Amino acid sequence: MSIVPLIRSARATVSGLPPGFWWLWLSTLVNRTGAFVLTFLSLFLTQELGFSGWYAGLVVALHGLGGIAGSPLGGMLSDRWGRRPTMVTGHLAAAACAAALAVVTSPWAVAAVVLVMGVAMQSVRPAIGATIADQVPEHDRRRAYALNYWALNLGFAIAATGGGAALVFGYRALFVAEAVAVVLCALIVFMRLPETRPEAAVGTDGESTAEPRLTTLDVLRDGPFRTLVLLSLLVCTVFSTPWVGLPLTMTSQGLEPDAYGMVIAVNGVVIVGFQLLVNRITDKRSPVALLVVSSLLFAAGTGATALAGSPVAFAATVVVWTIGEMVYIPVNAAATARLAPVHARGRYQGVMGMAWGVGGFVAPVLAGWIATGPGPAALWIGCAVVALIAAVGYGTLLRRALGSDERERGAVAGGAGGAGGAGPVAAVGADGSVEAVGPAGADRPAGAVGPEAAGRVDAAVVKVPAQKTAADAVAPAAVVPAAGAATASAAAGAGDGGAAAGRAGAV
Repeated sequence: MSIVPLIRSARATVSGLPPGFWWLWLSTLVNRTGAFVLTFLSLFLTQELGFSGWYAGLVVALHGLGGIAGSPLGGMLSDRWGRRPTMVTGHLAAAACAAALAVVTSPWAVAAVVLVMGVAMQSVRPAIGATIADQVPEHDRRRAYALNYWALNLGFAIAATGGGAALVFGYRALFVAEAVAVVLCALIVFMRLPETRPEAAVGTDGESTAEPRLTTLDVLRDGPFRTLVLLSLLVCTVFSTPWVGLPLTMTSQGLEPDAYGMVIAVNGVVIVGFQLLVNRITDKRSPVALLVVSSLLFAAGTGATALAGSPVAFAATVVVWTIGEMVYIPVNAAATARLAPVHARGRYQGVMGMAWGVGGFVAPVLAGWIATGPGPAALWIGCAVVALIAAVGYGTLLRRALGSDERERGAVAGGAGGAGGAGPVAAVGADGSVEAVGPAGADRPAGAVGPEAAGRVDAAVVKVPAQKTAADAVAPAAVVPAAGAATASAAAGAGDGGAAAGRAGAV
């Protein structure tokens, strides 16, 4: 087989994106290449500091809990303060926490630092997600999200492999190395990425118009987006379960802990090796169809785990749900950007990240209880059922919202009015134009116009020169555990599973 078609396919996958996107891509790679804290935290707490597995699991779960608060906070700050300052501040705060873990030993201090680190790390992701929507045209966003997700997983794979080899220097040296990497990431963002927050909306008369201030509850009043968030919560819960349930299931069948390390490593290998190919195949497909297919892959992969009995069989199930993950993450991120009004992109990304955080926090608790109570078979059958429910939900509830061509043509942002609001206002779109839109539909927050309301809005488009450009892409924070991590206790492994859920969030 000639390599020329492969080269052409790879070139098509990475071509056409703004130069600034690649600076953000590089910052993501640098950041995740130093992701040693989440990869080795449970081992550090149990082997280095001598804490119990229960405490290690609790502390890692606190990282996920911090992410639940950090996502909406980061979304709000990125819309009000700006994308770049939110990213730089969050990165520097995370770097400070990583460095602090190298010196603190008190159980209360460790727990507090990890909680704050969760807030800081997750506060960055809505700003990243909003920035890609600011700059990259809608038809390229899914590809950009997938490329950034690939960089994230490539960085984690390097961290897991290199970190395992570098343990000769000790856990604390690795945590300092992460702090240095995150500071370098912040410098790349500060020096190379311009601010991309859209300019203030202007009315059709050319006067500036204040955008409505949206709270998290306002965002959740957006009917289609609320549906997307709830279905994402189901998928995230299923996605997070193998990181806890799989080691418990394998050890219950008498397999060695090292077997789990090799099996779960398949996840990272498949993503790094095939994410670009999967994105190439799915690039022009319907988002609703892809969300349905990916949910079905999660159902098939997790459901089949109940039948597996050998490392090879378990690895095969991981391959199935990993393909679902590779399809789902960029499509879900692009769908979030598509449903968000221009002036509230950060808040929408923040709410979606919060949903992923909740799923990642709940899944370890439920998985541990079901696996050790009703049994592993009940756990995996339950996951399959939940994923099937999500697939049905995507196919029936979001077909109109994500399948309409109206949003493709630019009816994406709005002004301050409700049903009886003032005349149309305009907001700067992703391509630099200003789009004038009418009042919001009754089932969306003020300032949002969705496809279900497009027929009721007489939208005019007024073009003005673009003011700013920038680049960004988002993906969920991914944890690809090193094989050695499987030697931690079951409780510590459960904590790692909770942290792993941030990998899709944000995103």
